[in-house]
Amino acid sequence: MTSMNMVQALNSALDVMLERDANVLVFGEDVGFFGGVFRVTEGLQQRHGEQRVFDAPIAEGGQIAVAIGMGAYGLRPVVECQFADYIYPAFDQLVSAAARLRYRSAGEFNAPLTVRSPYGGGIFGGQTHSQSPEGLFTHVCGLKTIIPSNPYDAKGLLISAIEDDDPVLFFEPKRLYTGPFGGHHDRPLETWAKHPAGEVPAGYYTVPLGQASITRSGGDLTILAYGTMVHVALTAAAETGVDAEVIDLRTLWPLDTDAIIASVGKTGRCLIIHEATRTGGYGAELSALVQERCFYHLEAPIERVAGWDTPYPCEFEWDYFPGPLRVGDAIRRLMAA
Repeated sequence: MTSMNMVQALNSALDVMLERDANVLVFGEDVGFFGGVFRVTEGLQQRHGEQRVFDAPIAEGGQIAVAIGMGAYGLRPVVECQFADYIYPAFDQLVSAAARLRYRSAGEFNAPLTVRSPYGGGIFGGQTHSQSPEGLFTHVCGLKTIIPSNPYDAKGLLISAIEDDDPVLFFEPKRLYTGPFGGHHDRPLETWAKHPAGEVPAGYYTVPLGQASITRSGGDLTILAYGTMVHVALTAAAETGVDAEVIDLRTLWPLDTDAIIASVGKTGRCLIIHEATRTGGYGAELSALVQERCFYHLEAPIERVAGWDTPYPCEFEWDYFPGPLRVGDAIRRLMAA
């Protein structure tokens, strides 16, 4: 086991798979010689060569189109979309081509491609570098969507994604890449993101898709979260003193519905957290699921804490971003209901 932050863990996953499987390729904007804007691919071109790790033009639709063709003929491409905000030019390729290929070809072809992309806020990137578009893709049949919250899961989930025979969107919380950035408007971020590194095996291992993780056991309240919001949830639960159970979903689709149902059935209360805008966000789907499956166990209305329904701000990022104060208030409301 080696201490790694998330950037190092993701780099290790790519390195392992490039060494393990000759069909794995890595490409995208600046991922080759430069090593990626966040250095996730640093050193990979030097170790594996320019035919396995290479730069692509600034044309996300073209990148995904090429990856679909590669996947259909036996390769396993890993494409880096430099920011999740830039993924929209490739939306049609992902939704109309990659996600439908297995179905429309009656299983003759599939699209085993992985699209990695830094997502979310926390680095003062403003409206064009901080978006959280995961809800757009969980709506699409045929796509899988993953968001890790820690280095160990990041490496194991990325390896699972690369080995999967279907297209996978792998969103990486840039706020957790190398450690905490910035701070809340009334206290530093370091008070709730103290452990950006974790113990990670150096070699090959997998974390299964579709399996949530209980990061904090409790009996009074269930908190559903993913990515950066897992750490917000853990801090808010500790600060309020409520015996909250925090579930890290890890994969948004396929979703571990059994873990959610079991937890809410035990606690009778449910709080959902995500940093994407509230209206039409993935939390609405989670809320509907809990309402449908756990109605007779609920002792209070389901609560959601999310980003505001505005373009992502830069100057006032920490008023937009769900933090321990807003989550703590929601926990207290639920416990008082």
